[in-house]
This record gives sequence, C-alpha cells and structure tokens, in this order.
Amino acid sequence: MNIIKIHNGRIISPLRVIDGGCVIVRDGKIESVNHIDINVPGAVVIDAKGKYISPGFIDLHVHGGGGHDFMDNEIDGYLAIAALHAKHGTTSLMPTTLSCEYQDLIDTLDVYEKADSVNHSGAQFIGIHIEGPYFSMEQKGAQDARYIRVPNIEEYTGIIARSNNIKRWSAAPELKGAIAFGQYLKERNILPSIAHTDAIYEEVVPAFENGFTHATHFYSCMSGVSRRNAYRYAGVIESAYLIDDMTVEIIADGVHLPPPLLKLVLKIKGADKIALITDAMRAAGMPPGLSKLGSKKDGLEVIVEDDVAKLTDRSAFAGSVATMDRLVRNMVSLADTTIVDAVKMASLTPATIMGLQNAKGSLTAGKDADIVIFDDDINVLLTMVKGKNIYTNELFSK
Repeated sequence: MNIIKIHNGRIISPLRVIDGGCVIVRDGKIESVNHIDINVPGAVVIDAKGKYISPGFIDLHVHGGGGHDFMDNEIDGYLAIAALHAKHGTTSLMPTTLSCEYQDLIDTLDVYEKADSVNHSGAQFIGIHIEGPYFSMEQKGAQDARYIRVPNIEEYTGIIARSNNIKRWSAAPELKGAIAFGQYLKERNILPSIAHTDAIYEEVVPAFENGFTHATHFYSCMSGVSRRNAYRYAGVIESAYLIDDMTVEIIADGVHLPPPLLKLVLKIKGADKIALITDAMRAAGMPPGLSKLGSKKDGLEVIVEDDVAKLTDRSAFAGSVATMDRLVRNMVSLADTTIVDAVKMASLTPATIMGLQNAKGSLTAGKDADIVIFDDDINVLLTMVKGKNIYTNELFSK
C-alpha cells in the first residue's frame, strides 16, 4: 500500500481554509482530510511548509502548449502538453479540437486514445472536447472559415460512433438542425455547449431545454444585445445571465475579459456556475512571437503579444497562452474574489459541470488524490495526480 501524509499547510476546502490539518492519501485516493495533524505510521510525509494544499485544477478547454497542439495528432505532443500544464497545477484536462477536415478529427480521436493509454507523467485526460465546426460564420473568431458548416446528422453520428471519449461538443444552437444535434448529444451523456454563436434569447431558451446548458468561453465570439429591424434583442450573454442554471466558462487571463467583466460574471453567476478555462494554444509556455493555431499542417498563423494570441491582422484573439495558475491568481487579484472561490472555479465547478464531482474537484475522502501545493502568489510547488507526484518545483524540494 502507498500511504502519503501532506501536512503543515493550509487546506483549501469548498467552504473554507483549514489551518494545521493534514491530508492522508492511500493508493491514489484521499483517505481523510483532518483538522489536526495526525500520526500515520509508515506514511511518506510531505511537508507543505505553510503553503496552500489545494485540489488539482481541471481545465475543460485547452488546445495545446509548449509548442504543441492536440490537432498535430502526435502522441508525444499530447504528453508534452499534459506535462506542461501539470507544472501549472492542472491535474485533469480536456484536449480540445478546432473546426477542421472530417478526417483530421477522426485522426484526433484515434491519437487521443493511444496517448491516453501512455499518459503517466502529466495531467490526466478526461475526454475530448470538440469545438466546431457547427458555428455561426458571423461569430467565427479565429475558427477557420473553410470548415464551418451546419450540423450534419450523418457526420456527427458517425463521429460519435467512432469514440467513447467525446465528452462535450461546442456548437451554435441557432443553426438549422442544432436542436436535434443537442438532443442527440444529451442522450449520450455528451455535454452540448453554446459557442461561436449569434443566437438571441428566444433561440437560447429552447436550446437550453434540449441540453445546451453550458456557454463556451463566455463573452468570446457570442452575441450580446443586438438590433434587428429596429428592435433590440438579448443575445447569448444576457441569456446566460437570465438563465440561472446555465453554467459558463471564462478565460480569466485579464485580456479576453478585463477586470470589470471578471467581476460582473462573478457577481451575477457566482463561483458555483463558473469554470476557469485556459483555452490555451500551442504558444502557452513559449516566448512571444509568431505561432500557429491548430495543426502544424494547415493551422492559422497567429502572433503572440501582450500575453495573448492574436490573428496576424490583429482583428481577433486566437486563443490564450494562459495556464490555470494564472487564472486562479487573476480571480483573486483582478476580480477580488477569495482563494476558496477562485480554487472552486478551477476545480469543483468544472468537475460538477462534467459530472465528475464524485471523483474529482475537492479534497474529500474517497476522491482521486489530485492535489496541488502552491504559495500565496499561486506559484505551483507540487502537483500530484492520483497520488503520484508528477511535478515538484526544485526550490520546494530543497
């Protein structure tokens, strides 16, 4: 049996910070969270040195990092991305696609399965997030217009039949056939997410009723209040605020959403309905300069500057270069939230959105031992996935 005791730290629970306690891990699971330090004979002891002991971060929307993109369809690239994000506190992530050729997507499904089976040194893969190609051309953002189209029942049923690893799919709900598409996903426990959409409130409500209960990268590439034939209509942004049970995900890099909008989303939706996501592309963890969004083969040229990726004409953002530790830090420093709520948005809320709350998302007995230790500035010092240390900062190990 493998027994670990983590002590001398500040344990972050979904409700509060517990000082002076300890977390006991046995065989990859959390055995207990104690309010006092207890003796555990035979345990490997990890001294948190007064730092925070936190549930691992869960990223529901990430395209790449470290010079790699999941759509390069390279096993080594998958593993490098998982390792990079683990260094920043991510213990679970969802590889995310872009609008692409049908065969490229099929190849991605196949490579995911192979990479997942050998991913032992990075953040755990928890399923594929397909982003596109069923989007509004008016809200395509950095999605490649060559591949954007309306839902095709033969296409999406064939794709889903190829893999059991598809866990969410982002689409525009106002498109012809999108409601039936959402119903099909919901019946198969795949989360339909609203994205790259020009929908109005009257289209969002039936979409929500038919499975579209989540909004992808909230505010980015989605409609707000618009005027059509002189009349004003509420868009997806207002709809997500009005529908209390709709969850949202935000890129809290301080660029996609500036501090006032971070505060507004938090004020209206609350930490239980917000997931922090990186939407990171291959340039995450890399120096500024030219990069590529999507596959090396035919992705879009982008430029990384001002801590964000942009199209080369600077007309739109093209994904972020953020990591989860930065998002948690920003919610505290820019949105004035507590460390408890910032961590919840990076752990328990995304776990709950994906139905994983019984296994992940909080330091609770019986759950996977996905644990991060970080300091007051949210610098990650240690990352543990299912009880296995996969990253230790060299300064922390001394």
